[in-house]
Amino acid sequence: MCLAIPAEVTELLPGSMGRVQIDGITKVVSLALVDGVGVGDYVLLHVGFALSRIDPDEAAETLSLLREMGELAELEPEEPAG
Repeated sequence: MCLAIPAEVTELLPGSMGRVQIDGITKVVSLALVDGVGVGDYVLLHVGFALSRIDPDEAAETLSLLREMGELAELEPEEPAG
């Protein structure tokens, strides 16, 4: 299964690269696949590449659901080894 995560573009860098932020984590990624990306835009990020722009409200909702999934995973009992 592949998962693309919303990230906010915080800085444009040379060579079609950009700095993005995901829940306080900053990464440098390729913006080469998406035309016209600017600072403040949200992009769907997969393995270091922005795939498309995403609406800020949709990005917030997706990030909220991902956080919720992580919290639920912490509550689930671990499967016994073996």
